[in-house]
Amino acid sequence: MGLSTASVYPQNAEAAFRYAAELGYDGVELMVWAEAASQSISAVQTLSRTYDVPVLAVHAPCLLISQRVWGADPVAKLTRSVRAAETFGASTVVVHPPFRWQRRYAMGFAEQVRELEDNSAVAVAVENMFPMRADTLFGRGEKSVQRLQRRGGPGPGLTAFSPSYDPTDTGFRHYTLDLSHTATAGTDALALAARMGGNLVHLHLADGRGAAHDEHLVPGEGTQPCAEVCATLARKGFAGQAVAEINTQNARTTQERAAMLARTLAFAREHLGGGVRPTPTPPRADHV
Repeated sequence: MGLSTASVYPQNAEAAFRYAAELGYDGVELMVWAEAASQSISAVQTLSRTYDVPVLAVHAPCLLISQRVWGADPVAKLTRSVRAAETFGASTVVVHPPFRWQRRYAMGFAEQVRELEDNSAVAVAVENMFPMRADTLFGRGEKSVQRLQRRGGPGPGLTAFSPSYDPTDTGFRHYTLDLSHTATAGTDALALAARMGGNLVHLHLADGRGAAHDEHLVPGEGTQPCAEVCATLARKGFAGQAVAEINTQNARTTQERAAMLARTLAFAREHLGGGVRPTPTPPRADHV
């Protein structure tokens, strides 16, 4: 069971390694974004050694807020993410589908993912996303939750991703299932997990209520079938990674943040049958 370094924001990557060590997580998923330490291979390796916490996965810098991290070319950034994962001994790179305006990247994305996986032991696990909902204009909080519940889905919207926010529409060898994104998209999480099938190798464990924004609640605090998804994966012999990717920005103290992270870990241990402990790929000696 891993901890996403994004889960401790606004604290930094070092705090994530420290929480992981203190709470008993098996490792971290490194979110590569604006924080300088997250972009430095040597800095991350130092944190990993200091806290004796391995990097299990790398989240490529593909968020809107990280469009200039590691350069402006998304093709080069995805390749660099895989090389970083190899260096860390991480088995997975998490990546979002391309944005619609990234036309060259989008046209060659599926082929690039295949080529990277053909030449590396690292799985490039494409993540499910969500549409830009029109009801955001009428409020993003509790009222948007109620609107989704009344209509049985998110209502009108458009995708910022090409060709779709659902990666199974294209088809990839490996997928990441995010249970906060299914909430915002109004997607049936169990049905999506079934479509991903044995290609589902990475789980972002979080929750959501169906708000028009991505909530990343502690599992069990939203409407998503988190326990059922975990139980289904455990029953099918899931050998991938589960990673806590929750929003703790509203935590008023470090103790409150630690408690949220601890509840997420306990949920995973309970519903995944003790958690999953993937074997990392052999680390490379060079840097990127």
